[in-house]
Amino acid sequence: DNYLTISNTSEGLYKEKGSKFLAYAFPVNSEDDIKLSLEELKKIHPKSRHHCYAYRLGLDKNNFRANDDGEPSGSAGKPILNQIDSFELTNVLVVVVRYFGGTKLGVSGLINAYKISTEDALNQATIIEKTVEQNIKISFDYAVMGTVMNLLKRRNIDMQSQDFNENPSLIIALPKSKTDATLMQLKADWLGVDIEYVDDDNLENIKFEIC
Repeated sequence: DNYLTISNTSEGLYKEKGSKFLAYAFPVNSEDDIKLSLEELKKIHPKSRHHCYAYRLGLDKNNFRANDDGEPSGSAGKPILNQIDSFELTNVLVVVVRYFGGTKLGVSGLINAYKISTEDALNQATIIEKTVEQNIKISFDYAVMGTVMNLLKRRNIDMQSQDFNENPSLIIALPKSKTDATLMQLKADWLGVDIEYVDDDNLENIKFEIC
């Protein structure tokens, strides 16, 4: 259920033989987020010839890419991605903008520059642990609102949002791996029975929906 990511955009810098490597680390949740971040950086640094980047997305970390953007193959995107992995992060994009200083660094020099600038950016970021959650909508009659609130309080479950208009409802978030078990326990509490005797057909004045 848990993964490490960053909570804020951060920057890093490495200089070598007149070249500057400006690293930017972004928290991202989708490829659309990545595209927007890249477009924004290209507007900020239109004179740079290289906007090399790497990202990793998702809890299983299977969605990733490393882009050298014109640098020798494997000299930029891969060392950036390796640093993301070294910090054990996901849902992270790092872009390194290079300004050429007139002296070629060679492949090994480039690998080192992209590695160190990325490392600096990630060291400046705030690394946080997040939990993968599943939202549950609970709809109920006004007459049982107090009972619903007590039910959640007893299980130490916080509300994410609430709507107490004509058709009252609220949203709770549960750790994804525990969603089924927790829902069964809530239903059992509501019915006043053991979990093995839970029958959704017997639920009155309340409805649980995965959303």
